[in-house]
Amino acid sequence: MLLEPLDLVVFVGYCLLIIGMGIFVSQEKKGHEKNSSDYFLASKALPWWAVGASLIASNISAEQFIGMSGSGFALGLAISTYEWMAAATLLVVAIFFLPVYIKKGIYTMPGFLLDRYDSRVRTTMAIFWLLLYVFVNLTSVLYLGALSLNTILNVPLTYGIVGLALFAMIYSIYGGLKAVAWTDVVQVVFLICGGLATTYIALQMVGGGDAWEGLGLLRKEVPGHFSMILSKGEMMIPDGQGGTRDAYLDLPGLSVLVGGMWITNLSYWGFNQYITQRALAAKSLDEAQKGMIFAGFLKLLMPLIVVIPGIAAWVIVKDGIDQSFIQSMTDPTTGLVKSDRAYPTLLQLLPVGLKGLAFAALTAAIVSSLASMANSTSTIFTMDIYKKYFGRNASEKEQVRVGRITAAVAFVIAAVVAPALGQLDQAFQFIQEYTGFISPGVFAIFFFGVFWKKTTSNAALVGAALSIPLSVLLKVIFPELPFIDRMGVVFLILAALMISISLYEGKGKDHPNAIEINRELFKTSTSFKVGAFIISGIIAALYIVFW
Repeated sequence: MLLEPLDLVVFVGYCLLIIGMGIFVSQEKKGHEKNSSDYFLASKALPWWAVGASLIASNISAEQFIGMSGSGFALGLAISTYEWMAAATLLVVAIFFLPVYIKKGIYTMPGFLLDRYDSRVRTTMAIFWLLLYVFVNLTSVLYLGALSLNTILNVPLTYGIVGLALFAMIYSIYGGLKAVAWTDVVQVVFLICGGLATTYIALQMVGGGDAWEGLGLLRKEVPGHFSMILSKGEMMIPDGQGGTRDAYLDLPGLSVLVGGMWITNLSYWGFNQYITQRALAAKSLDEAQKGMIFAGFLKLLMPLIVVIPGIAAWVIVKDGIDQSFIQSMTDPTTGLVKSDRAYPTLLQLLPVGLKGLAFAALTAAIVSSLASMANSTSTIFTMDIYKKYFGRNASEKEQVRVGRITAAVAFVIAAVVAPALGQLDQAFQFIQEYTGFISPGVFAIFFFGVFWKKTTSNAALVGAALSIPLSVLLKVIFPELPFIDRMGVVFLILAALMISISLYEGKGKDHPNAIEINRELFKTSTSFKVGAFIISGIIAALYIVFW
């Protein structure tokens, strides 16, 4: 399939707009040289709406558009738990963790660990995060983005990976977080408008030209795809190899509400550099918290954009509505219908003009996340590795230069590794599972570091060091244990170890670096309270309706 001239105009116009805007906002005033605060924290000048938009643009990427839509195709609405629980998590982070971070004036999450514990904990977690960002996050987003280019335009996978990496590098490496955050404001508009257009067309196709009728038919045709809490054996999904496996392994019943899902969400939204970095760059704590509320409302909307199209694609394939659609969904190598091809295939159905907009939305989601991940990778390496071990007296100019080189190297490594993900059926689940190897340890050391004054540095180091080995061990011994439940078990083991070590070492005394917290620290504005109340009510209503 080729884009029509009007689609190309829309898409090329989008590309030029983003690159031009990124370069423009990156310019410094005459006589001012870009320093580390400018490059890594956007001069700490972001308003609430820029914080919220950048949070969503950084978060919503190919893993949502392609991966979550693919999971919607296979699992149904239950995968929306990640989005709706994220909205609730944003409230928790805004109230209980952001005030601590901003009070400390930190640049990075490892920097917080240095302040609370010691350099060993900081360095250990910095290395873990660098490996995670490069080999899981950057790699998977590049692969899924290239997969969409391959499905839509028949662009070879390798060319797609290289092209997307270069696009993100053009403006993000030069401008740093300021370029990334301000272009994200535009990106999120493309993302939402283009995404809603795709949803509308998909529902029209199912409903025989009537989108509202199509939405009703989805619930009638595949009621199982609208179950939010899955039971063991309730739904069998493709395993990517021609067989099936139990969907319960991905979303194990009530655990998604009261178990390990909280660990993965809090680790991502509360202790993840390329997410928290946006809030740290806000003008003030109040602006950061309002930005979190704005992001929470946008998260509630995301399943309509990324999950419903996947369910519509399942109905189209199941009912044989369009043979060319089924053919496009089929992997040419294995001959199997591939879940992650659902969204790119839907884009082919859009009319001229909207196709260019939707393609721009998908690309916006991809490059904004790539830029965010690369910027945070460079921030952690520069501030927590380079300055500590190689350039203790590095000038501001040198820090910016090292940050740019690090981002470029991260892109190169990810581009080389990305093609290896081609055998996956649901890349979104790959991302969640392997991020979950480190999440229990991250959650444990931050949670106890903030809220338990007796937590010692050695206890935190044990928590950081054992998270991956324990996760691997449990995966080998109990392969049928859902990875979300596995995260919960690993966290409980780490928590018990950290409490025991802290009590033995500290002999009941507070750690000298313990954080002083009080009620005043967690006070929020009236507008925040109103927004939080509305978001909580909507989430409760959604689960009641789709239970």
